[in-house]
Amino acid sequence: MPMKNPIVVAIAVICTACATSGPATRSVTAVTNWPAPAAGKVHRLDLTPQTVAWGWYDAAGTPVLTIASGDEIDVRTASTCSPTSLLRAGLDSAELDPEMQKVYAARRDSLIKSGPGGHILTGPVYVEGADSGDVLEVRIKRIDLVMPYACNSFGGRGGFLPEDFPQGKTKIIRFDTTRMVGKFSDRIEIPLRPFYGSMGVAPPKAMGRVNSAPPGIHAGNLDNKELVAGTTLFIPIHTKGALFEIGDGHAAQGNGEVDITALETSLRGRLQLIVRKDMHLTWPRGETPTHWIAMGTDKDLTQATKIAVREAISLLVDVKGLSREDAYMLVSTGCDVEVTQLVDQTVGVHVMIPKSLFK
Repeated sequence: MPMKNPIVVAIAVICTACATSGPATRSVTAVTNWPAPAAGKVHRLDLTPQTVAWGWYDAAGTPVLTIASGDEIDVRTASTCSPTSLLRAGLDSAELDPEMQKVYAARRDSLIKSGPGGHILTGPVYVEGADSGDVLEVRIKRIDLVMPYACNSFGGRGGFLPEDFPQGKTKIIRFDTTRMVGKFSDRIEIPLRPFYGSMGVAPPKAMGRVNSAPPGIHAGNLDNKELVAGTTLFIPIHTKGALFEIGDGHAAQGNGEVDITALETSLRGRLQLIVRKDMHLTWPRGETPTHWIAMGTDKDLTQATKIAVREAISLLVDVKGLSREDAYMLVSTGCDVEVTQLVDQTVGVHVMIPKSLFK
């Protein structure tokens, strides 16, 4: 049966030093020196047929909620595993997410227009004062598990090795929420670190409605497992109001996400959205209590890696005042270049920059 109370996974301790903007020629202000707005209202955003963007990010999207910069959203999202696939994998119908079932029923009755992608995203959220050229600072304060299970699923045409696995499979993974592990089998346990695979804003208007699967300059389906509660994501804004969307809840994931899904599950999160007019980014950036994160995406893995490494160099120049040459050497000797995901049409790479490098 669905859990009566969400499981509080983590409550963020907001970092006092956060990543700043792009190229060194730009004038930027670090978070520590920037007067962040006082905590505003908390808006509850439930998962309903009226509050979902099924498979898209779009500058022409109609907002389902309007908030002020500094306000928080208490937001509910849906798993990417459909009720049908869960039942086929052996889940009892009484355990289905009731909110998600209502969304699927609305789609079946043509009350929701879906596509071009498959992610059920909650939003868009219009943030007052946000405009093209600004940055949206997303402080992830809390993430709660909603259901006591997740699924992992792949099809014959998806994943990194479709030629090796022509037949699809879906597996239910139960949670031990006391020990915060997923019971993959009697002998295998996966530590749970819930995060949102997709958090993004509308792309530039000229791009139209984009598929929710490939990540990009609008962030979106980054599938970056480091963005758990207590971390911050910085997203360049491309349209008035930003039009923030969130979904693709994961209880855990390995870098690469090679079979095309993680531990897919429904989540409830609490996030603060702040408009940063002192920052100007080309690509999304992240920050954890221990690391800065530079990111890059492209259809080609080499190009994605080049973007991420260049972004790491720029971040070190901006945040720590290094020369570009020293930053390049530090990325090579003290930072980790990671493959974020390999399966979303556009692949992702991120660079983990340890704060502990600096005295």
